[in-house]
Amino acid sequence: MKKISKVWIVVGIVAAAAIVAWLLSGKKKKEEVTFVTEKVAPANIQNSITATGTIEPVTSVTVGTQVSGIVSKLYVDYNSVVKKGQVIAELDKTNLISELNTTKANLNSVQSSLDYQKANFNRYQTLYNKGLVSADEYESARLSYQQAAQQVAQAKESVRKAQTNLGYATITSPIDGVVLSKSVEEGQTVAASFSTPELFTIAQDLTNMRVIADVDEADIGDVKVGERVTFTVDAYPDDVFNGSVKQVRQEATTTNNVVTYEVVISAPNGDLKLKPGLTANVTIFTQERQGVLCVPSKALRFTPTKETVGMRKIVDTNGKNKVWVLDGNNIVARSVNIGMTDGTHTEILSGITQGAEVITGVSVSSDEEPVETTQESSPFAPGPPGRNKKK
Repeated sequence: MKKISKVWIVVGIVAAAAIVAWLLSGKKKKEEVTFVTEKVAPANIQNSITATGTIEPVTSVTVGTQVSGIVSKLYVDYNSVVKKGQVIAELDKTNLISELNTTKANLNSVQSSLDYQKANFNRYQTLYNKGLVSADEYESARLSYQQAAQQVAQAKESVRKAQTNLGYATITSPIDGVVLSKSVEEGQTVAASFSTPELFTIAQDLTNMRVIADVDEADIGDVKVGERVTFTVDAYPDDVFNGSVKQVRQEATTTNNVVTYEVVISAPNGDLKLKPGLTANVTIFTQERQGVLCVPSKALRFTPTKETVGMRKIVDTNGKNKVWVLDGNNIVARSVNIGMTDGTHTEILSGITQGAEVITGVSVSSDEEPVETTQESSPFAPGPPGRNKKK
């Protein structure tokens, strides 16, 4: 009897455990897998790189002086509009005028000497032709005449130099433009002994600016002349300015082991918002395609598996790049030739026609709640928290 009692006790425990397990497990949900598709359609795709640069005038000239002296007059200031040839400053001319007068007096002296030596040479030439003077005396008179002529030529050059230096004391604008900077004040002494002192910087046309952008060595290979550019500046954060690549300079610059190359970008500035020295945040569009046939890039990454297709048949093809389409109860691969991609869309060159629907992912639905997944996940992988929780 004791043995029979133990058996019933075990049976009771097993039955109780089964009931508890059934209660805890709840009702098994039914899951259904469907496919997410998108149509092959035209789209605009583009690739770009970013860089930073500085706004500067296309043409700017530093105006200096070739003579030393005291600045006696300044006729322009910052932002002054100037014309080519306009007087913008003058140096004190006292010493320069004195030097010019000295060279002129020296020229008169050597000219008088030349006149005497010429007359003397003519006399000796007449006497030599008559045999009244020796050849040595004749040659000596001719040499004196030639030396006097050379002294006159040198004196004339000294006068021209003094006149030129006097002209340099009047500073004129070399171009039409706007004064960007002024480095001197009236009464200041400038010395041109070793280098040309900088007086002004004049920009030719502020309506036609440019951006000098520093492009990383990893991106410079994609930058070509003529590519479209947009950029912004901190002064006008809501405005987007347009330009194009005008020059890709070959000289490399290395800063903290980072190699960059300068790219010159046009920057039309009709409203004069762009000011020299502003920092520009540049986007260079290295590749652009307008209205080309595209598929979502995730369609090229989708690969069906037995777990995702259920009872459908997989019909695969050889090919490096392929997309998948639904054909009745089959999932069929289409080999395609692709062009450029922007990460979201990929250009299709051949292999599939416009309007065809390609699979981009799968969607899992159950009796309780539908769950949409991407093509990289399996519908039988663990779902989000609470998915199988009994309500």
